[in-house]
Amino acid sequence: MNKGTAELLLQQQLQMFKEMGRASQAVLLILCVLRTVKAFEMEIIPAERIVAQIGGTLILTCNTTGCASPSFSWRTQMDSPLGGKVRNHRTYSTLTMNPVGVVNSHSYLCTVICGERGKKEKSVKVELYSFPSDPIIDISPSLVAGEPAPVICKIPDVYPSHHLEVLLKKDGQVLHEEYFLDDDSTNTETKTVTYTFHPMAEDAGKEITCVARLPIADMDFEPKERTSSQKLNVNFGPQNTVITASPSNSPMEGDSLNLTCVTQSNPPAQIVWSKYLAEESIQHLIKNNALFIPRVHFNDSGRYICEVINLVTNKTEEATVNIVIQGAPVITELSIEPSTTVQEGQNVSIQCSAESNPPPKIILRRKSDNADIGTSSARSIFLPSVMFQNGGDYECVAENKYGNSKSEITLNVKYGPKNTMITVFPAALKEGETVTMKCTSSGNPAPVISWKKKKATGESKEISKNATITIHNLKSQDLGLYECEAYNQFGKEEKAVELYVQARLEEPDQMIPFIIAFSSVAAVAVPAAAILIYVSRQAKINGSYSLVKALRLKV
Repeated sequence: MNKGTAELLLQQQLQMFKEMGRASQAVLLILCVLRTVKAFEMEIIPAERIVAQIGGTLILTCNTTGCASPSFSWRTQMDSPLGGKVRNHRTYSTLTMNPVGVVNSHSYLCTVICGERGKKEKSVKVELYSFPSDPIIDISPSLVAGEPAPVICKIPDVYPSHHLEVLLKKDGQVLHEEYFLDDDSTNTETKTVTYTFHPMAEDAGKEITCVARLPIADMDFEPKERTSSQKLNVNFGPQNTVITASPSNSPMEGDSLNLTCVTQSNPPAQIVWSKYLAEESIQHLIKNNALFIPRVHFNDSGRYICEVINLVTNKTEEATVNIVIQGAPVITELSIEPSTTVQEGQNVSIQCSAESNPPPKIILRRKSDNADIGTSSARSIFLPSVMFQNGGDYECVAENKYGNSKSEITLNVKYGPKNTMITVFPAALKEGETVTMKCTSSGNPAPVISWKKKKATGESKEISKNATITIHNLKSQDLGLYECEAYNQFGKEEKAVELYVQARLEEPDQMIPFIIAFSSVAAVAVPAAAILIYVSRQAKINGSYSLVKALRLKV
């Protein structure tokens, strides 16, 4: 009889006594004593069914009431080992399983004997699972875009594995699903899911997530889902390489120019700048993503190359940009070949070159006559067998719509003496007068002038190194042949003049004959004057002065 039934019976009896009117104090006391006596009861905590995680700790408690000295015993329904430790206390007993293992998957029966009051039994079913930790993702830390990459997801110590579901996701998108419905494992196992995918460049930084679920419908435990994620490190590129030019790819001469090379690459690519040269070779510049030229010149024009190299993917990509420097012309060359100083008769080439964009018009001319010798987009003007008249200052003018530029050079033509000439003053010579003779000559360098006089023996004697000689009080011994020599390192030229005079009568007794002679020649005075004028002119032309020759010509 349980406690509730006894109380109900006592209440019925008390009511009966009251109705009969024969209740007494003794009877009421008996009834109160009976009400305080508890019935023999037992319970198992937790009751009926418990879900436990393998590896954890589970304590089953068998508890009694209404029995002062109960006797406890534990067993499994299949009489298998308990797999735990029993501890009995005064009114309760515990069965502790630590750690919980697969052997604990049973219905446990607790039996309590309370002397004459009898025996009671209750059971609890222990159901097990194992889902202790998050999945472990194994993926290469260095993937290469476009190449196959295995993803391994491990779910440690799972049980029962036939309920296991595994999903592999990339940035929320399901890549792969796997179920273990046919798995008949009887113990905890680490389950592995492997999937191969081809990462792309845009996958860099995205997450691969492994979602593991253990959805057992009639088992109440948490969590039933575990996840792990790992960011993808995808090596790719270089790709989409471009060059930007600031302020533009056609800056003005003297402006700054900044070239920036941008590429997509993981890891960051190594960048090398180069420039194509005219002879199709390549000039390596710097290793940097930016190439800065503070002041551009025309020779900075050309094709620039940005080469990007990914040392991990071992891939290379190039981008190019054509830079055209604009501006007023700059004369790059003004020269004379074989030299600025030449000897008359040599072949001479005058070269003038300029650079600009747009291309310049070039004019080469001699400044003295302001005449264009040639007009060209550059290169040379040829002067065959140069003459001394070709010497002088030459000017090169280069111009375009942005302005002009000028440069000068001097052609110095060396030559030997030319046009040597003697002049005598006065034209009509008389003994006792002063006579001046001047010798002139042209040449480069200026010729050195020297005078010689022929002796009676036929030898020449140098008498002066001046261009002008003066004879005072002309005497008979001053008469004769005078030679002028003009010379420099390129040659020499000679001219000569012969001086003749009539003697002057000075004695008194000779006066009458002189007058007679003068009278006798008066008739020819006018013709003689004409002859003197003629001789004077001939002296200038022929470089000699001879009265005898003049008279001979007259006769």
